[in-house]
Amino acid sequence: MSTKQRTIAAPVTFRGVGLHTGEKAELTLRPAPENHGYIFKRTDLEGEPEVKAYIDNVVSTKRGTTIEQNGARVHTTEHILAAVFGCEVDNVLLELDGPEVPIMDGSAALFVDGIENAGYVEQEAERNYFTLKENLYYEDENGYVEMLAVPTPGQEFRITVMVDYNSPVLGTQHASMYEIGEFKKEIAPCRTFVFLHELEELAKLGLIKGGDLDNAIVLVERERTEEEYREIARLVGKEDLDIKVEGIGVLNTVKLKFENEPARHKLLDIVGDLALVGRPIRGHILAARPGHAGNVSFGKIIRDLIKAERNAAPEFDLTAEPIYDVNRIMATLPHRYPFLMVDKIIELEENHVTGVKNVTINENFFQGHFPGNPVMPGVLQIEAMAQCGGVLALHNVEDPELWSTYFMKIDNVRFKRKVVPGDTVVFRLELSAAIRRGIVQMHGKAYVNGQVASEGDLMAQIIKDKA
Repeated sequence: MSTKQRTIAAPVTFRGVGLHTGEKAELTLRPAPENHGYIFKRTDLEGEPEVKAYIDNVVSTKRGTTIEQNGARVHTTEHILAAVFGCEVDNVLLELDGPEVPIMDGSAALFVDGIENAGYVEQEAERNYFTLKENLYYEDENGYVEMLAVPTPGQEFRITVMVDYNSPVLGTQHASMYEIGEFKKEIAPCRTFVFLHELEELAKLGLIKGGDLDNAIVLVERERTEEEYREIARLVGKEDLDIKVEGIGVLNTVKLKFENEPARHKLLDIVGDLALVGRPIRGHILAARPGHAGNVSFGKIIRDLIKAERNAAPEFDLTAEPIYDVNRIMATLPHRYPFLMVDKIIELEENHVTGVKNVTINENFFQGHFPGNPVMPGVLQIEAMAQCGGVLALHNVEDPELWSTYFMKIDNVRFKRKVVPGDTVVFRLELSAAIRRGIVQMHGKAYVNGQVASEGDLMAQIIKDKA
């Protein structure tokens, strides 16, 4: 299985109505560049504001998941996000001409079909997986919703769901997805479900203006009279429809695609809500009686863990044999005394590098920075970071000694602690985008004793300056 990011090969448009607003909606998915993620654009609003599909932008989980940013909202995001995530699309722009994503048939199947027909384009950048390394647990304040995430031996994305409404018609159901490839056939076709008494209440409150009896499974928990059924048909604008059920069960407007279709739809919702974490997940999610509020709360726990990992010092063995010693570094970079700021490279992969600088009082800059209080200048920390980035940029270039790396831009630089004689500084740089036309974009951090000393975004260009 490829670990490269991908987007769709061509735009694809979906038309329908919003479940709750009842407004006509047109949603167009467009290809997007690497590391773009999922971003909605409200084309009906002035300035066409963008709303990033991110867990921190969730503002409501009532009857669906709503996100907001830049003064714009997008309602009922879970089905389309489940579709793009389930199709393993990493980057897509979602242009929407109204406030709510069209409900379509109440599942993600039509979205998946459209995405599949559009096709895929593999991109150069690697997928940035979040791999679960420890158990995570969530329980809502009432002890009703429980969610657990555990590492998986094969690093798949798995979900197991249990729903239990203590209802004579639904009872207890289970559903599972053992790897993301099962989503399209086993999960995407499963439609949303609602109990008939909920349908009545929502219709009376005007909250399902786009609701239709053929885009939801309606569960009937008690016997109803013909007059009651006629009133329900009137409430949803289907006066001529003969709706009924024999006793209790499923309303005759639809037939179940799977015996456990409600549980499978709950699993679909989890996929869509966890897409808001912003990274594909490797781990097994087990959920009991889940809903949008619990899904989002659990997603925020994962988000916090991702942030903690991002800020943690990388694990490395300073005693291991270096990938590049100082001699090989000098064969790659043109820098020499007193401006060679890297002593060794201890990790070097396609998209990241880790280098080491041992700081001693013998550094010439300590004579003036500062007498009696030696501190490594921040600009030299960034220079050392950039030299590590130069090794990353040149390690796949033939005859690297014939090339030079030149700074073009430095952004978002922060200094968080002093670097003094005796410190061992470890620099880690990761590519922010694939190298194109010699342009290298990186994010780098410098660590001392496991703490971030400095960080920044660097852009450079590699140029062959010798024949």
